[in-house]
Parts: sequence; structure tokens; C-alpha cells
Amino acid sequence: MPSINDDDRADGDNIPPSPSFKGNLDRFIYDSPPKKGPSVQQTPSPGAGRKLKRKFSQGNEVEVDAAVSQERTRITRSVSRASAGLLSPSPQEKSRSEPSSPSRRTSGRQTPNTGTTLTARRGLFASTPNLTSAVSPVCNLRDTIPHNLILLFIGVNPGIMTGQTGHVYAHPSNLYWKLLHSSGITDYRHPPSDTYRLPELYSVGNTNIVSRPTKDASQLSKKEMDDGVPVLERKVREKRPEAVCLVGKSIWEAVWRVRRGRAIKKEEFRYGWQDEGERMGKTKGWKGARVFVATTTSGLAAGMTMAEKQAVWDELGEWVKRRRDEREKEGIPKVTVVEDVEGGD
Repeated sequence: MPSINDDDRADGDNIPPSPSFKGNLDRFIYDSPPKKGPSVQQTPSPGAGRKLKRKFSQGNEVEVDAAVSQERTRITRSVSRASAGLLSPSPQEKSRSEPSSPSRRTSGRQTPNTGTTLTARRGLFASTPNLTSAVSPVCNLRDTIPHNLILLFIGVNPGIMTGQTGHVYAHPSNLYWKLLHSSGITDYRHPPSDTYRLPELYSVGNTNIVSRPTKDASQLSKKEMDDGVPVLERKVREKRPEAVCLVGKSIWEAVWRVRRGRAIKKEEFRYGWQDEGERMGKTKGWKGARVFVATTTSGLAAGMTMAEKQAVWDELGEWVKRRRDEREKEGIPKVTVVEDVEGGD
């Protein structure tokens, strides 16, 4: 009996029945799929799929398995396309995911599946506004500049806490109230809440070259500082204190720039009393207020030691105490009431 090869078995419908026992077994050899060999769960190659279809065209179970394999192939291709889409978004997806304006960039969060690029995500952070420059904090501080003061302190600008409380040099780290007492200008160390009592008690007042509160003076521009110089000149000219104390080197640098049109040289700067020609607020019939440049009292400044700062303030304190004694002997009345309380300009 001739043997049956694989090609013959592919056309099983044309095989005649065999009378032998082996021939009877051959009739049932394809009734069930073989247990060994490639699993139907694996995706067959296109050629293998066609071969199975020819061999088992009469088996419904095999046709279902073939359909499942095809469906799995379609699903695999769909997932591959989707994965490729995530890695390489289409032009339409790019146009939707990349914002066209700062307002759209910050309007909502992008999900990871929208194709948002790293550049677009960086743009979200870059579009965050600078709150320190966009909106100025509230300022409740008022000037204390009545007539007949011995000394008017001129600060750079209010800090955040000073602006909120309305009390000068209110931050606990500021040395103003400590130096005021240690230099002898005040009889004891007052709290910042005594800001508006200083004129009545000691004939000293306070104002600033810039009224806008900031965390520190480095957030102010030179233009802001320079614009404040003529405002100071007007205040001093109107109220006529005997002397002004500029609390910080940067204030005197601004005055120098405005008066001379250039920056002060290192060898031209000094702390303490300035030349007579540097008086502020000069007007007809009044020679102006003397100018004293003191160290900054900010707790952030570390350019000088405490002993160096104290030496500068002691010089000022000696003069203030002497002038109070002289005024008392001359019968000049003390400031008993703050005549007017001005807001910052």
C-alpha cells in the first residue's frame, strides 16, 4: 500500500476508505487537533493559517480558532499603532497639546495620553507669573513727619511685616529699635508698635525713599530709588527737621546719582555726617537739613560687624542727645502732638 505524505493529507476529502484496520484508523486521524505542536493561541504565520484552513475546513472549532487568531492579530496591530501614536503624536494632536498663549498654557492640566511634549510642559512652569513684581503687598505704614523734629529717619522701603502692621522696622531680626536704644536716642528699647509715639517722646520721625513694600531692598530698581529723591527733598523742605538720617548706604547712593548724574565712587563714600553742601531740602530762607548716613539695620545685611554698626549709630546718638539738652535750655517746646500723618508717596 502506498504511503500517504503530507501533501496528500491536505486533500483529505479524496482519500478512499481502506478496508484494513490501519485504514480505518486513518479515517479518524483528523477528528481532533493534535495535542503536540504549535498552540492555537499563538499567532500563526499567514502561510500556516492557510494550511490549517485547508486541512480542517470541515471543523467548526478550527474555524473559530482561526477567527480568534485573526482578531488577536488585529488587536496587536491596533495596540502597536496606538503605542506609536503616543511616541509620535500626529500634527493634529500636537496642535491641540501645545498651547498657543500663556493663558491657554495655564488653563488646565494635560493628561499623559494627550501627547504633550516636554517643551510644552516646561512652558507651563515658564508661564507662572512673578507675584513679587506683579502685585505689591498692602502697606499700612504712614509717615511721621511733624514740624520741629530734631531728626528724621529715612529708610529704603517697608518690609512685608512693616507694611502689614503699619509699624516701622517691625521684623524681629531688624536692628533699628535695638540701635535706637543702645545709641541713646531712646530711653529704653521700644517695641515697633510705638512708631507713632517717637515724635512726641524724642522729637524723631520716620519716612522712606520708596513706599512700596518688598521682602528686601534688592527687589527695588534704581529708577524707583532715584524717583524717590525729589519726593524726599520736598518732604524735608516742607517739614524742616534739623537733620535727616539715611538708614542705609543705598539711599545716599540714589541721592548722589540724582544730584550728580553718576554713581558715587568708593573713595567718595563715607558713613556719618556729610559735607555742609549736601544738606537736603534747601530753600530760600532755610539752609536745609544736615545729612547723616547710617548703616542699614536689616538683619539680612552682613557686611559690617555689630561693633562697627554700633560705632556709627553712637555718633548719631551723641548728637541727638546733645540737641535735646540744648533745646530744653533754649526753651524750645517738644513735639507734643503729631500735627499730620502723611501716607507714603
